[in-house]
Amino acid sequence: MTSIELEVLNPSGLHARPAALFVRTAGGYRSRIRVRNVTRGTGDVDGKSIISVLTLGVSRGHRIGISAEGEDEESAIDGLRAAVDGGLGESA
Repeated sequence: MTSIELEVLNPSGLHARPAALFVRTAGGYRSRIRVRNVTRGTGDVDGKSIISVLTLGVSRGHRIGISAEGEDEESAIDGLRAAVDGGLGESA
């Protein structure tokens, strides 16, 4: 298993469109993806489920933990890191 912790810097956090981009990115990998809101202490939810990701209540400035387990876990972490660092479709 590979995991990282990142700060969400885009204005909307993981709400609506940014969450959809996160889930779409996670869905492109075969690995099992889990995500949690470290700041609020919530989660460890399926990163490929839009409903689950939205329940985390991630806002700008929150830290999230992402873990991937499977054959492409390192690529998955790299791709999700790039998406979050890139603002999830919003300017950070």
